[in-house]
Amino acid sequence: MTLHDCAPIGKVRKPVTERSDGPVPSRSASPKPPIGTHPPIGKVTGSRHLAAALCYSLGGAARLLGETAFRHELLAAVGIFAAFAFVGAGLSDYVSMAVLFLALIATEALNTAIEEIIDRISPEWSQTGRHAKDLGSFAVFCLLAANGLMAAFVIGSKLLSP
Repeated sequence: MTLHDCAPIGKVRKPVTERSDGPVPSRSASPKPPIGTHPPIGKVTGSRHLAAALCYSLGGAARLLGETAFRHELLAAVGIFAAFAFVGAGLSDYVSMAVLFLALIATEALNTAIEEIIDRISPEWSQTGRHAKDLGSFAVFCLLAANGLMAAFVIGSKLLSP
């Protein structure tokens, strides 16, 4: 693996001091530290870990709100729960719908993460990238169908019952 292969991964924190074909020519007389000598990122533990995890989750939610599809799913959920209230759905119907909706949100987040990663590591068109994105989209579609079937069953059964 060459340094060129790693370039798209992220920002380099320390200057590169060696290449596969030899050392990098120095621009100054001061010696540069070897690669990988900076201390590792400290792990947060205890109650600070819970706060950090919450912040990461809120950051993910904020990122997901930037997705048009997610905003449409939120609107659909509001509409479904309003329809449940209109037809007099029971508590178990609300809980079941909420669980399915949370699964949809999680799947949408994972699909968005897949798309972000593919766009980062493979900005050019590739068959593998297309397959990854299509599979993520299919997973979201399956949960949309499950949410729709559940909503149709509850609303339909309440409207058709005497």
